[in-house]
Amino acid sequence: MTTPEPSVSPPDTAAQAAAVWPQTLVGAGVLLAGLALAFGAIGISSEAGYGGVGPNFLPWMVSVVLVLCGGWILWEARTGGFRELDAPTGADRAYWPGFIWVSAGLLLNAALITTLGFILSCTLCYVLAVQGLRRASGQAGVNSPRTFAIDFVTGVLIAAPVFWMFTQFLAISLPGLTSTGWL
Repeated sequence: MTTPEPSVSPPDTAAQAAAVWPQTLVGAGVLLAGLALAFGAIGISSEAGYGGVGPNFLPWMVSVVLVLCGGWILWEARTGGFRELDAPTGADRAYWPGFIWVSAGLLLNAALITTLGFILSCTLCYVLAVQGLRRASGQAGVNSPRTFAIDFVTGVLIAAPVFWMFTQFLAISLPGLTSTGWL
């Protein structure tokens, strides 16, 4: 009886060895970020607040998770690299127009949030960021009004519940378009 050929070829050891140092640097960066966050959390009061959890709980949780993930990434990198890492895909060079679309969305959101309100400024950010990603992936029809309309509606459907959750249920003030608290 013959055995079938494996569908996955063995990893290229030269490419895997070349990726060890960048992977090590990423792991070290994550580990250092966790340690820096833990250092900052030392100065936060641990006095219990609502529900018995103090204000330093979340920073400590995040720092512990970052330290664990950073340690795991370092261990993976130093023991041979990520063994199940897929081959790189995409273009050889960065797609700068897509970067500009996404950056414009983020900057306009920050600049217009107090003028347009949270919902519309986040919707604008979503529309511009998705346009940049659509163009970077080479999707057809990115300039069609239908695509912009779908992106706009999707952005509103994401931003509005977030706004309402924060303002109506959590009583956290976000910039709105009207004084009613619903837009």
